[in-house]
Amino acid sequence: LEAIVDARAGGAAPNIERLHTRRWARPGTALCLLVDRSGSMTGRPLATGAVTAAAVALRSPADFSVVSFARDAVVVKAQDRSRTVEVVVDAVLALRGYGTTNLAGALSAAGAQLARSSATRRIAVLLSDCRSTEPGDVVHAASFLDELVIVAPAGDDEAAVELAAATDAVMTTVTGPSDAANALARVLS
Repeated sequence: LEAIVDARAGGAAPNIERLHTRRWARPGTALCLLVDRSGSMTGRPLATGAVTAAAVALRSPADFSVVSFARDAVVVKAQDRSRTVEVVVDAVLALRGYGTTNLAGALSAAGAQLARSSATRRIAVLLSDCRSTEPGDVVHAASFLDELVIVAPAGDDEAAVELAAATDAVMTTVTGPSDAANALARVLS
């Protein structure tokens, strides 16, 4: 702006090398990964969660969150806070599967995280077998999300299929950590 004012005052065209632009844009996509750490999701599914967290961070580095849940939801990485991918992956790798599954609470936590984003597209990615064992209306909680996608363990996806049908969510299965990035790509395409 200063270069234009100076040029106009002198009656000349502005020097192109002194002109700078700034572009303000909304992030395109915000992601919130929900990692089920309940008793039914021990071992391989939690390792898959760590790889999926890395894939989410690489796919949407400026606007993502990770929430682990069993009975209670715990924010591993908040939507509006900065944490390195390594720290996030280490935190997910440190999770131990135990307890009950509160899907309604987890989906509400995702909604709260995604509400912090100004992205035009906000997606909750649910990595779970979707067997809710705590009280709460899961379908109602999902209705507050802009978009829900479900990634369920292969061979243990019956409840996930039912939830996807009830919420119009896109769903896929994942065979393990080596399939995590591909599974994420399938549901986010």
